[in-house]
Amino acid sequence: MTITTEMKTALDLIENTKQPVYITGKAGTGKTTLLRYIVSSIKKRFVITASTGIAAVNAGGVTLHSLLHIPFGCLNESTNMGGLPPNKVKLINNIDAIIIDEISMVRPDVLDFIDRKLRAYRVSDKPFGGLQLIMFGDLYQLPPVVKAEEQTILNQFYKGPYFFYAKVFKEIGFTMVELTHIF
Repeated sequence: MTITTEMKTALDLIENTKQPVYITGKAGTGKTTLLRYIVSSIKKRFVITASTGIAAVNAGGVTLHSLLHIPFGCLNESTNMGGLPPNKVKLINNIDAIIIDEISMVRPDVLDFIDRKLRAYRVSDKPFGGLQLIMFGDLYQLPPVVKAEEQTILNQFYKGPYFFYAKVFKEIGFTMVELTHIF
């Protein structure tokens, strides 16, 4: 596998920091290849997730909704977080990072819900309960799915439907690494 300069930058951020990292690039730039490389080589403990079942299967993981029992529909600060079975509580308390593939399909309210739930279950005031978020996706390929009635509600709280409008990112930010070499 050829490791480009951008890939080295992403790997360094993942291995040596706890900050959220967003890895993007056009089709054919090696996002999936880099994801597989990260899975096989990083020393952090992690879980792989995605926004849809197909994306989760392709990434070798589970959906965000099944991992964290996220309700469907618009979410806000008063949305009941619900419980988690003991095995999932143990899992999220024994990992260092969550990988989210196809992050472009995740709405900001979902990320803010994830943030609140991880803070609660990891008993931490740190964003995402102190876990590192490693996000993969291309905003030009797969936008979030937002129904008309959901868009009206989301517009009251967010500047747009994309993940990067999540309120948690005002607190923590994230670093974007764009892969540019077409393989």
